[in-house]
This record gives sequence, structure tokens and C-alpha cells, in this order.
Amino acid sequence: MKYCLLFVMNLGVCVQVGTAQSLPIIQATFDMIDIREGGEYEKGAWRIMPEYRPDVFTSSKIGERVTFYTDLDSISFVVEPHAVHDFIVLLNGTDSAYTQIRYEPSYLEKLKMAKDYGGEIANAIPTYTYQDASDPNLTALREGFRLDSIAGTGNEVLRILNLMHWMHDLIPHDGNSENPTVKNAMSLIDVCKKDARGLNCRGLATVLNECYLSMGIPSRIVTCMPRDSIFQDCHVINTVFSKDLDKWIWIDPTHDAYVLDSRGGLLGIAEVREKLIYDDMIILNPDANWNNRSSTVKDNYLLEYMAKNLYRFSSPLHSRYDFETNEKGKVRTYMELIPLDGLSQTPKTKEKTNPKSGVTFRTYKTNDPSVFWAKPGERY
Repeated sequence: MKYCLLFVMNLGVCVQVGTAQSLPIIQATFDMIDIREGGEYEKGAWRIMPEYRPDVFTSSKIGERVTFYTDLDSISFVVEPHAVHDFIVLLNGTDSAYTQIRYEPSYLEKLKMAKDYGGEIANAIPTYTYQDASDPNLTALREGFRLDSIAGTGNEVLRILNLMHWMHDLIPHDGNSENPTVKNAMSLIDVCKKDARGLNCRGLATVLNECYLSMGIPSRIVTCMPRDSIFQDCHVINTVFSKDLDKWIWIDPTHDAYVLDSRGGLLGIAEVREKLIYDDMIILNPDANWNNRSSTVKDNYLLEYMAKNLYRFSSPLHSRYDFETNEKGKVRTYMELIPLDGLSQTPKTKEKTNPKSGVTFRTYKTNDPSVFWAKPGERY
């Protein structure tokens, strides 16, 4: 992973390039560079890549001195909001790697810039629906996996958490694999058991969502996305409605994670986003983990990874069994929540049919969080 930074020149060696601009040069015989950013040092944090012209390196740490160390040389600059620093790493005396260092806001800072929503009229958006637990597929799921026993006899919140823990332990997370073609809980669990495989975050959230529905607990999958229209990574979790608490709560089966406020109260996705923006105290459950192999910690999970992915959201309007299995003629409808400074605000309603699968995808966009996070049965 390339880290984000900026620097103050150590060496006075310069060359003439392109438009006669004078750039500092540092020498190297090895293509890996160590980096010190303020008090933090990481060995082999940057790979020299002459094919990129320039290879851009960004940092959000204003006022910090950052130093690149090759096996022969070093160079430093100080991070400033409007400063751009260019230099060359000369590899083995022949390959010139043009490197540019500039400031870029952190994911948390970008999220804070996106705090403003609007309250436009949402009459055109249908109301959310949640499949009843009496549906034969959901009944078969509940009885087949004895979900009543797994959920236990405790209060509603404990039953919700017990189901998440079970899901987390049942199927490992595998973010590098596509999910199977048939995307319902019974089929996904069966394939994972038969092929000794895992699911990505969307697959895990889909299975857990249908388990909650089978228990009569309203639940949705929520795709949490960054600002960019095109992106390499997002995260999918569950928003689960607690009737006892009269609110949505954050449930993440990938990390066996939920989030609390300073008093120990469970938080929903919208509340976590708001508390991150205003620097309010939030607590990640201490037993959060990835595949029972490594701990999931607040700084990496919430302040970085989810700060990136809490920019905008998408959720199915109809939470039901087998919703995302493709079938010709099927219509899959989603609602997307976008802050006012988000990209691609229009059209507010978009519909497109995939020529290969024959599935029609319909998306409603809104800037109103009260519409997106409406409680079950609540009209807007």
C-alpha cells in the first residue's frame, strides 16, 4: 500500500526536464523506498515505478515532515495544503522515476465535507418493504438451521447479535472471490459448505439479512460507498431494526462488528456517520475481528476504512429472499442516499436493463436521509 504524504528537500542535485524545470534527484539501486512521516517509520512503503510520469504520492498530514529513504539517498518535504513537490528517483543511474508529492484530505476529512443533506420531496420513491417471516423460503431457512435456537431466548438485541456471531463463524469472508450465481441464504450456505469456500461482504450480508427476515426482524443490506463514481472497493453491511430500541443498528458480519456510543448504546449507520463527522465518541465492540484470525480495531476500521465508505449508500427497496439472484424479466429496485456535494446527483430515477441477464435495475436517488433511513412501515 502506498502511504499518503509530503516533504523538505535534503539534496541539492538538480536536472533539466521537459519545460526546463529544475527538479531535485535522489539516487537508488533498489526499487523499494522506506518512509518516515512525522514520528512514524515504515520500511518498504513505496515502490519506485518509472513507468508512471509522475507517480503521485499524497498525504493528509499538514505540517508533518516526510522523508523518502532509498538505499543511497533521502529527500524530505513538509506537507502543505496547496504545495506540490516534484522530484526524480534515479534508479541504477538510468531509469528516472518522476514523483509528485501533494496534499489530499483524509477520508475522514472528505466525509466531514459531505455532512450536508437536503430535504427534497420524495413522493416518487416507493416505500421500503420487508418480506414476512411466513414466506415458505424464510420458514424453511429458519427451521432448517434452527435459527430460533441460535438466536437464543434473551432480549431482542441479544438475539440480533447472536445471529451475527453465528453468521460470522459459519462462513469465512473472502473478498477476492465472486459470490455464487444463486444468491439466497440456503444456496449460499450450501455452496460454501460443499466447496469449503467463503463469500465477500455482500454475500455475508445477504445471508444474514435473510436470516433476520426469517425471524421477523426487519433488516436490509446497505452498500456503503466512497465519493467516487468508479471505485475499487466498498463495503456491505446490515442495518437491522430493533423494535425494542425503536431504531436501526449497525451489524457487520464480515467483522462481527457493532458500534456503541459513549454510554454503551447501540448505534445505527447514520449515527456512526454523524458522530465521525463531529468527532463524537464511538466505541467498536472489543471482540470485533476478521475471520477469527485478526482483531478489527477502531482506528483502521471506523476512522479510515469506513470513513471512506460512509460517504453515500445504496439499499434494496424490497428486502426479501433471493432478491439479488438474476432472472430474466426481474426488476431489482434500489434507493441511493447522496450528500449535497456528491457526484452524479441526476437523474433522480434511473432504469436500465442488462441485455445479458435480462434483469432491470431501477435506482431512486435522494438527498434526504429521513427517506433512506425510514423505519419499517413509515411513509414519506
